[in-house]
Amino acid sequence: MSSARPLFVVAGLGNGSGTGAASARVFAKAGYRVALISRGPEHLSKLESEINQAGGEAKAFPVNDYTPSSIKSAFTSLKSQWPSSPLRVALFNAGHGVWKPFLDITEEEVRESIDTNVIAAFAFARETLLEFTKQDFEAESEGGVAGNTRKKGTLIFTGATAAIRGNTTTSAFAAGKFGIRALSQSLAKEFGKQNIHVAHSIIDGVIITDRVKSRRNDAEWEANQDVRLSPEAIANSYLYLVKQDSSALTWEIDLRPAHEKW
Repeated sequence: MSSARPLFVVAGLGNGSGTGAASARVFAKAGYRVALISRGPEHLSKLESEINQAGGEAKAFPVNDYTPSSIKSAFTSLKSQWPSSPLRVALFNAGHGVWKPFLDITEEEVRESIDTNVIAAFAFARETLLEFTKQDFEAESEGGVAGNTRKKGTLIFTGATAAIRGNTTTSAFAAGKFGIRALSQSLAKEFGKQNIHVAHSIIDGVIITDRVKSRRNDAEWEANQDVRLSPEAIANSYLYLVKQDSSALTWEIDLRPAHEKW
């Protein structure tokens, strides 16, 4: 039994009201130390304080951008912060959306979509897998967190419906999300042989966040849990993936509200 608490790292937290932040809270409650990587230092600091005040242990690692060098620097800092904590779970939740007719999309928007959705995902996966591959299998209990003795770690990518089908205004967005899905499938096949779990999540529907609530301004929609996705419910699904036994792993999971039109 290891006394060191395992580590959960998440990249992409927005203003702290979406999937990334909800996942940070869920994994902190489950006993993980939480490393927060995102732009927007004010939101990061607020989430860090919230988790710590609730009895968890979190540390913010702000970045100016999601370039490979920034991601590598963040990983260097978080390993220095918790040198004895094994990295067991990593969530790439960063993204950049462009929803425009094809001829209205600029070169800069295409580049930012690919840089965030693909290049950054590659960099995050590389740093995560470098840690997973040099570690032993999970102890049955690390710092009180139940483990799986045959899994070294779990890497999760937050995707979207655009990862499996394009639409009239999603050419740039879908190109990036297709890339993440292809990356995750390739990594699942390559690193599964080392008992590393790689999973991809298709989010099919609207997630209720502060930004969405202000844009829709629809109290009835907000109150109806059957028509929108809850960030906390998504986070709990991610925790379920982490708890899966290595004899029955999910590569891809799709999450949608009960009343979503497929």
